[in-house]
Formats: sequence, C-alpha cells, structure tokens
Amino acid sequence: MYQLIASDLDGTLLNNAHMVDAYTADTLQQLEKNGVQFVIATGRHYLDVMGIRDVLGIHAHLITSNGARIHSPENQLIHAENIQASVVQELSQAEFAAGTLLNFYLDDAWLIDQHSQYLLDMHQDSGFSYQLSELAKHHGEGVAKVLYIGDHEHLLSVEKKLRERFGNTLYITFSMPDCLEVMAAGVSKGHALQVVLGRLGLSTEQCIAFGDGQNDLELLQTAGHPRLMSNANPRLVAALPDVLTIGSNEESGVAKHLRTAFKMAH
Repeated sequence: MYQLIASDLDGTLLNNAHMVDAYTADTLQQLEKNGVQFVIATGRHYLDVMGIRDVLGIHAHLITSNGARIHSPENQLIHAENIQASVVQELSQAEFAAGTLLNFYLDDAWLIDQHSQYLLDMHQDSGFSYQLSELAKHHGEGVAKVLYIGDHEHLLSVEKKLRERFGNTLYITFSMPDCLEVMAAGVSKGHALQVVLGRLGLSTEQCIAFGDGQNDLELLQTAGHPRLMSNANPRLVAALPDVLTIGSNEESGVAKHLRTAFKMAH
C-alpha cells in the first residue's frame, strides 16, 4: 500500500473557494495516524502553505514555488533554488509584465506590483498576504518564482515570448489558466518529489500523487501511482493520456479516492 501521498493544493486538495473542507482534513489525519506520510506540492509560497498545512492538521513535507523550495515537516529548509538576479530583472520589465499582475516569491516575502482583492480572498485560509513593491526596479536577488497573473489568452502570448527569449534556461508553466509561473531551469515538483523520496528512503512505487494543473506534470510523471482530477487542465490530460482520472476537487475527489484505496469508511 502507498507510504507517501503527494498532492497539489488549488484545484486538487482545496475546493473552488481555495479552502480545506473538513472531510478532506479528517481523511488525511486518519491516514497519518496509520503511518502514512504526506507531501504538499504547490506553486504557492512556503509561508502560505504552512498555514494550510496547519488547517489540514497533518505533518507534511512542503514542496513550494513549484519545487524551488522544499521544507521538512519541522520547517527545516532542505532545498532552495533561485532564478538568476539579472534574469529576474529582465522578467520584470514591460516586455513581459505589461497587462499582468506581477509577483515575486522570496524566502520571507511575497511581493506584488499592484493591489488585488482576488488574491487576498484566495489566501484567506492561510493568513499570508502580499506586500506592494515597485518590482520593475527590484534588484532580483533571492527570487524563487516570478508569477504573472492575467487573462489566459494574454498569458499565452507572454509564455510564447518567454520561450522565444529564454528557451530551456527557465522552467515555465501554468498552475492555473490565469497564472503563468517562471522558475530556474531544473526546478519542478517532480524533481522535488525525488528529493523527498530519497530523504524518506522510499521508492516511487510507494507514492501516490494527485494534480490538476500543467505544473503538476512532472509530479505525476515521477510518482508510481499518478491520479488526475476530473477538473484537470486539458493540456495536462493530453500529456498524460493513460493516467487514471478521479473525482473533482469540489467533490473532495482526493479524500474519496484515498478512503476507497485504504478501505476506510466514506
């Protein structure tokens, strides 16, 4: 049976209000009591996810900023990789950032170039919030992730420009249709999961993983038992045609699947 459960948050473990439901929290807590271990793997900021882990009520390794940061259940930093400062400065210029909400994720801060009530509402479960900053003038040091938020069609054009300019020297992915994320090359949830598996002395065959977004591709490719949410991004579904699809995030699909797999009462 599975020894490690790895799950994305938004669109996967959280409902459409980006919150934890009691049924899911209870499911994970029961599994932890039976010795199962957890990894939360997300594009969100580490300080944000700490709050969500507290709401879930479990110990878990945290893979954050799509793998640019890994922390132990005791909050020890295990792995960190930043984007080169000169590249961050380039990413913040109007050529790429115009028409988007620009965000930087640093170790201890989430910086944004304009106010967003939507983002405040989305992070209500964690208590973590952004700081306004003039990012076009930022020195670029210590940035784990650059995030562009905007209309999907516009972000597709930004993605095209980024790939033309930087090729494979950056990891560029969508976490949600309105969120285009940029990290250093070699960063991914999948690479980070390999680090955690090695730390725990577990094999990929002992891991089940859940995801819905394009940034979950490497996570699902790494886990021995990948699962797609029924609400998964079509590009992710197309990339993983043979992966089993379960229920949606809004109907607690992860918790229901785990209860069936571990023969727990529903």
